[in-house]
Amino acid sequence: MKSRLFFMGMLAIGLAACNQPKQTGESAVESKEHEHAAGEEPKFQYTAYSDNFELFTEADAFVAGEKANVLSHFSTLPDFKPLEEGKITVVLSVNGKESSQTLDRSTKKGIYSFDIQPETVGKGTLNYKIRTSKGDFEVTVPEVTVFANEEQAHEAAESAAASKANTAVFTKEQSWKVDFATGYPTTEPFGQVIKTTALVQAAQGNERVVTAKSAGVVLFSANNLLEGKEVKAGQLLFSISGNGFTDNNISVKYAEAKSNFEKASADYERAKELAKDKIVSEKDLAAAKNQYETTKAVYDNLSKNAGENGQTVSSPLAGFVKQVFVKNGSFVEAGQAVLVVSHNKTLTLTADVPQRFAPILGTIQSANIHNLADNTTSTLEELNGKILSYGKAANSDNYLIPVTLQIDNKGSFVPGSFVEVYLKTVTNSQALTVPETALLEEQGNYFVWVQINPELFEKREVRVGGTDGLNFEITGGITSGDRIITRGAMLIKLAQATGALDAHSGHVH
Repeated sequence: MKSRLFFMGMLAIGLAACNQPKQTGESAVESKEHEHAAGEEPKFQYTAYSDNFELFTEADAFVAGEKANVLSHFSTLPDFKPLEEGKITVVLSVNGKESSQTLDRSTKKGIYSFDIQPETVGKGTLNYKIRTSKGDFEVTVPEVTVFANEEQAHEAAESAAASKANTAVFTKEQSWKVDFATGYPTTEPFGQVIKTTALVQAAQGNERVVTAKSAGVVLFSANNLLEGKEVKAGQLLFSISGNGFTDNNISVKYAEAKSNFEKASADYERAKELAKDKIVSEKDLAAAKNQYETTKAVYDNLSKNAGENGQTVSSPLAGFVKQVFVKNGSFVEAGQAVLVVSHNKTLTLTADVPQRFAPILGTIQSANIHNLADNTTSTLEELNGKILSYGKAANSDNYLIPVTLQIDNKGSFVPGSFVEVYLKTVTNSQALTVPETALLEEQGNYFVWVQINPELFEKREVRVGGTDGLNFEITGGITSGDRIITRGAMLIKLAQATGALDAHSGHVH
């Protein structure tokens, strides 16, 4: 399966910073040669991307009739990890003549070392055919040069030599071991963002207050009916006993209702039989029926949740015990709250914003939520959320305007806690943005690592605008065509600070 290809550049080891145009549509490639000392063979670097792979190749100069080593690094996308297994064929095509080699396995994880002997001088292509258990793929470098002799190769390398100031080397072997990724800045709508805090609460319908239906003493069904205890729908929670009380004794009421119902039922059945022989009038039969139905209604009502030992109360929904208001053995009145059961599947976030934002509250279309508990940030869409409402007047207590959101609880939000919320408004303006993980901050200044090639990066200062909690607006310093490190930027900074970077660390030459 051929992948849609786009390419960056062919550059020399230790090459200084240079901008790379972002590839769209047709493939593009830029090449620069290695700096080299006298007597050293020049090295050429090639970088290419497909939908599935990043290719970074270090090759000897291609000279007609001479064998050149082509050391190729393959990273799978989008995780930027080394290719674990695969059969790869490389084909160098120049003026219709091809030179190729096939390797059934890697020389080292993610690295394939080919030996190619070009036959003719000129410009051509370097095509990689990759066969893995997931399918067949291709990655192509669309322009490579085959020189007539070593002198031409050296001249090409010398003319391209440039300063490597303010750059750092981070080899593929190093990046494969950490959480690392590169990508292009994004151009997207980026309007005004309101940063505030919000109170997390269970949504209406996700919480039920369980109350006592009669007066009496509360007897919990288990000793571990504590806050946080999981319960099932219909599970017995507690009973209320009126034993020993002279007034409002539910057990006495139940026994009385049962006796009255049984007597009324027997009287009604007897009246129906006597009415057949005209011994009982229609009026007396109607009175007996009315008494039967009245006592039956009273008895049925009590028998649903009460018995000879008192009233029993079950959980109205599956979830957990959020709060317990009384102690085991306490006396409660009818209608008094005993405990709260919640399942927290749906939550509401109530954010308060200053009055100066009142004119734009109607334009809020989304939000990003930063959970302080686990230091993660999610979009409203990822949490299947929505904007429920926004206040039309200020709160009399704190003079702030409430904005209410609803989200699904993915398991990390705790009702009663606070989260940071970035309310995003509708806008028609476009802005260049980068992920928060791409930025480095030093004494109030911000920097990103711009990729020169997959092992060489330039530290470049950028001007930062607003943030929505996930991305930062970039107002200057880079363009949409600059490929940057989006994950792992801090690791390169730390490695650079310790002096542990080695241009050839782990390479197989």
